[in-house]
Amino acid sequence: MYRMFQVVALLCALPLAGCGAGVPEQPPLAGARIGGKFALTDQNGRTVRDTDFAGKYRIVYFGYTYCPDVCPTDMAKIGQAMKQLDKEAPRIAEKVVPIFITVDPERDTPAAIKQFVANFHPRVVGLTGSPEAIAAVAKNYAVYFKKQPPGPGGGYMVDHLAVAFLMGPNGEPIASLPLEKGGSAIAEQVKHWVR
Repeated sequence: MYRMFQVVALLCALPLAGCGAGVPEQPPLAGARIGGKFALTDQNGRTVRDTDFAGKYRIVYFGYTYCPDVCPTDMAKIGQAMKQLDKEAPRIAEKVVPIFITVDPERDTPAAIKQFVANFHPRVVGLTGSPEAIAAVAKNYAVYFKKQPPGPGGGYMVDHLAVAFLMGPNGEPIASLPLEKGGSAIAEQVKHWVR
């Protein structure tokens, strides 16, 4: 009886012995319903579609140019990561397109976005569109945003989810990038996932 138990235990353990060996790591966001089709306007006034990025990995960040602190800080970290990749891993860097999508289309014209994204990295694509188009793309990316009532000076803030998604060459979600850890950590995550 004891011998039979040993044989059964050994047979059960055999498939586990190879776990992880040679099996590719599953991305954290694999299968998540994040991403989708869009047609927006870039910082040069041209219509840009999701399909224009086919074959490229994308770092997608939603924010707005009038944001006083979080958005420029996060975009600076993404820019630092891209500059680090340009130096350390140029083959990986050329496969990645950083994309900034506004959640404040009323103020974020192509000209405003062009001035904003120029501060971070030359390859950042800034996108805006109609309020309806922005609402649809934000919903597809599971990004919450809400315009706040105007303050004393008439200006307003926009509450929004601050996250940078790494999307694959077919538009599939791979991971959320560690914005809280800075540009080097973002670059390391990109190097980990980009093939």
